[in-house]
Amino acid sequence: MSQRTLTLGHSPDPDDAFMFYALAKDLIPTQGWRFEHILQDIQTLNERAMRGELDISAISIHAYAHVSDQYALLPSGASMGDGYGPMLVAKRPLTREIVATKRIAVPGRMTSAFLALQLYLGRPAREFEYVIVPFDQIFEAVQSGAADVGLIIHEGQLTFEQQGFHLCEDLGVWWGRENEGLPLPLGGNVIHKRIPPMDRKAISDLLTTSIRFSLEHRPEAVAHSLKWGRGLGQALADKFVGMYVNHWTLDYGERGREAIRRFLAKGAAAGLIPKQPELEFVV
Repeated sequence: MSQRTLTLGHSPDPDDAFMFYALAKDLIPTQGWRFEHILQDIQTLNERAMRGELDISAISIHAYAHVSDQYALLPSGASMGDGYGPMLVAKRPLTREIVATKRIAVPGRMTSAFLALQLYLGRPAREFEYVIVPFDQIFEAVQSGAADVGLIIHEGQLTFEQQGFHLCEDLGVWWGRENEGLPLPLGGNVIHKRIPPMDRKAISDLLTTSIRFSLEHRPEAVAHSLKWGRGLGQALADKFVGMYVNHWTLDYGERGREAIRRFLAKGAAAGLIPKQPELEFVV
């Protein structure tokens, strides 16, 4: 498989751009591999993974439960909500009980945020009203009245107050309270099992090297990521990147792996995913 071009799907967001800076700019040796960067929102990437289309992709941990037969998790590339995570926001503060009666704008059914929302509300999606909205249009949906509550991901977590919204619940904080301080597993990188195991390992090491390069060259990598910051300045972009590209991103570790097991086990127990998959990591 040497010299092959691999499709690499990731979101057009500052954290993913930061993560793959070295690969995008040819700043590290790639041992003959080439990467075609496919930038799409996470819900689209989840759907493409369901069809097995991409060689490597960012994916929601929720969606991994549906594609574990086709893809293995890479040990690096995690997005973990360590004391923070997707947020429920509205024009005024609302309790959990009231949120459950409102129309909620969500960024996609396969997102981890949507699974966390169902666990938080204690009910499956069929028992509350929601509307699927592109993640970067959720503020607009709530502002216009198309939805009453927004489930926000990405940089909206840092800017919702500037937009005039109130926090109803931070699902990362809620998850930590309920699960001995474990982080909320949101996203990861996966590689298709059609790629031979030895090549998976070499590719995994390259992606880890790219992440480490960015962490070691943070100012340049953050400057690169600003292109996808949707109005974030340097300071906020740096803060956002730090939330989702950190020691968890270099390797899940046992606590990170346990967080995934716990998250998917709770989803399976509640009937929100077909079954709890065995976690298969590239090693």
